[in-house]
Amino acid sequence: MRGITPGRSVALEVLRAARRGQRADRALAELSGRLRSRERAWTHDLVYGTLRLRGRIDHLLDHHVNGGTAALSADVLDLLRLGAYQLLFMDSVPDYAAVSQTVTQAKRVAGPGAGGLTNAVLRSLAGAGEDRSLFPRPDRDPVGYLSTWGSHPRWLVERWLERWRFEEVETLVEANNRIPDTCLLPLGIDVEQACGRLSAMGVAAELVGWGTGSVRLSRDAKPRDVLDAVPGIIQDPGATLVVRYARPAVGSVIADLCVAPGGKALALARDARYVVAADRSASRLRLARANWRRVSGPLGFVVADAAHPPLRPVDFVLLDAPCSGTGTLRRHPDAKWRLRPEDVPRLVQVQRALLDGAAGAVAAGGVLVYATCTLEPEENEGQVEAFLERHGEFSRAEPGEVPAELLDPLGQLAVWPQATGFDGAFAARLRRAGS
Repeated sequence: MRGITPGRSVALEVLRAARRGQRADRALAELSGRLRSRERAWTHDLVYGTLRLRGRIDHLLDHHVNGGTAALSADVLDLLRLGAYQLLFMDSVPDYAAVSQTVTQAKRVAGPGAGGLTNAVLRSLAGAGEDRSLFPRPDRDPVGYLSTWGSHPRWLVERWLERWRFEEVETLVEANNRIPDTCLLPLGIDVEQACGRLSAMGVAAELVGWGTGSVRLSRDAKPRDVLDAVPGIIQDPGATLVVRYARPAVGSVIADLCVAPGGKALALARDARYVVAADRSASRLRLARANWRRVSGPLGFVVADAAHPPLRPVDFVLLDAPCSGTGTLRRHPDAKWRLRPEDVPRLVQVQRALLDGAAGAVAAGGVLVYATCTLEPEENEGQVEAFLERHGEFSRAEPGEVPAELLDPLGQLAVWPQATGFDGAFAARLRRAGS
């Protein structure tokens, strides 16, 4: 039996890990270490592309599997998804290689019968191609269209259509299905200097704009090489805008209570007297510390629960709260298939407890910034309204320097992927009454 390429073996293992609830990025990092750099990049494309377009692929496979995909085992379905992505979306993979390799994997995983089924389905799919006529029409079934061709969970599409027009949700879904840009926020040098250094090393870059001070890197740029040449952090402009919006006073003592992976804390540290970088996860805190070692700054790290921060009140507190993450689905496509409707109200309760804990860490006259990377109003505007009702000592404060079109009527930061092309971000700036 012909050997299976290492990248394809890793791809299946990553999808298996994702089914168990592990994040795809962490699983891929753990499993791809033995791959050479070119195959690692190819495997990343295969895994993430399959996850982004899983809904579209499943709809197509349903038309080629007798009885539909619901009757298949999880492994065989994932192998068909991987094979279909190679056939339809990876121009570098010949059809015969996509089919033969997937058939070999199916035989090893589930036996000769699964190999025969896989062979028949993929050959049928290769002949038919990505037939758009098989999908619901957007004018007749917008939810069906956005959940199949748009490759998003039906419940999430329905939720967004209650809030936005079809055209806006379609733009959001399309944005989520694109490969995200890699952006650099220079620290310690200005953007022009950063671009000069990048140009000298042969990396094309352009300014992002929107007041971010960030640089968009070319697709072929290697982040590790870039960070060796330019002090800074790899950070989406949506996250950078949260820091711009937060705007702590120069010389503040800052507490970032959910710091990992640490990008916002490092950006805040540029003008701070000191930053307490806290996170309840020791392993994620180590990641933040590793990022800090590259650029330094006045940071101290502590393992702590934001619901009970072991701090005396400080000038400025950032609570970048755990959330449903629906603003970052292009970067974490596995999340849209892992997320369930009941997760949103559960996370609202977690955020509520963290906000109440964070409030006690803010000194009189100090500022609390609540931030998320979700698009869901219960976790954003609704969460802030409920907090202000519980804590009469807090009121909304003036926002930092961000474009006016990124502020809602209450002065809260609202970065939507469908409007900016950035990751989604929300933030509210709240001031505690003085003593």
